[in-house]
Amino acid sequence: MNSPSSPDPAFSDSSVPSNADKKRWRQYLADEQAEAATYRYLAERRDGEERDILLALAEAEGRHEEHWRTLLGDDAGRKARASFRNRILGLLARRFGSVFVLALAQRAEGRSPYAQDPNATSAMAADEQIHEEVIRGLATRGRTRLSGNFRAAVFGANDGLVSNLALIMGIGATGVSSTFILISGLAGLLAGALSMGAGEYVSVRSQRELLEASRPTQITLSAAKSLDIDANELVLVYRARGMTKEAAEHRAAERMGLYSCDCDPSFSLNPEADAEDKRDEHESVGTGLGAAASSFCFFASGAVIPVLPYLFGLTGMTAVVLSCVLVGLALLMTGAVVGLLSGASPLKRALRQLAIGLGAAAATYLLGMVFGTTAL
Repeated sequence: MNSPSSPDPAFSDSSVPSNADKKRWRQYLADEQAEAATYRYLAERRDGEERDILLALAEAEGRHEEHWRTLLGDDAGRKARASFRNRILGLLARRFGSVFVLALAQRAEGRSPYAQDPNATSAMAADEQIHEEVIRGLATRGRTRLSGNFRAAVFGANDGLVSNLALIMGIGATGVSSTFILISGLAGLLAGALSMGAGEYVSVRSQRELLEASRPTQITLSAAKSLDIDANELVLVYRARGMTKEAAEHRAAERMGLYSCDCDPSFSLNPEADAEDKRDEHESVGTGLGAAASSFCFFASGAVIPVLPYLFGLTGMTAVVLSCVLVGLALLMTGAVVGLLSGASPLKRALRQLAIGLGAAAATYLLGMVFGTTAL
């Protein structure tokens, strides 16, 4: 196997690389330099383990740089611009350093051309595959921290966009005045935002309370001293919590002081791990007030978009078409963001979001036309 820094055997003898080869290598070199810089920018905004991991990735990209420098020889001094994707990644990393950048970097690593390029070593291609998994792991940490409130924000924005556009189109199709449509749209915005905020608060609080209710108490610590050893009820407690009979008996014996040593740590209570699990569960759910505020604000921000043409005095079909265009662009954007964060194709998620949203609005518009004709 070639090392990442050794030139490909195809160019170790009298063979002369073509200008196209050199151009491709210069592009690879520029992209490796840009990726290394991106990881260093991200590392500056982190500490501890995440910082060390990102700096190690930057070092690995530096090894890849040396491979292309070696192949280029004297031509390595001729600079090429990094790809547009890598320039954008670097810009975002310098300005934000967020989970969005990690999600983009994950997709970039997954699209490495080294596996198909005869001048890249197999070690380099393997590195890029591993880098994708490393970035996936780092991005997952950020996604977990975001998940509760982000879920409420995305759902809130999409509900606002789709429901208010559908409301406006359905009412507009009946032939009522533009003023009536505007008032209906604003009323739908306020009612929907309040409903979403209240619903998210109740939902998240209820979920957190369910988690709390499911956590084992420490009553076994105080009750164990008075229990009958021969009729050990503690075993039933631990078996009800999902332990095997052997593990439950071991834990019960520890609780009752029959073991002076930690004979099998795998059976033992670990309060620190339990507390960590509890914290992770609650982080993934989010907070009630945070979810409510996100839902209210994002529903309102989404619901105001289809109303904008009417706020600026447009009427008739012009207002309807412009509302659809504005909402369509917003749906594309939110779908792309969800795709990026989930590591999936932003385009597919964006088009799916667009089809669902405009499909719902079109169905409501047709119903409005039917009801409007019937009323006449």
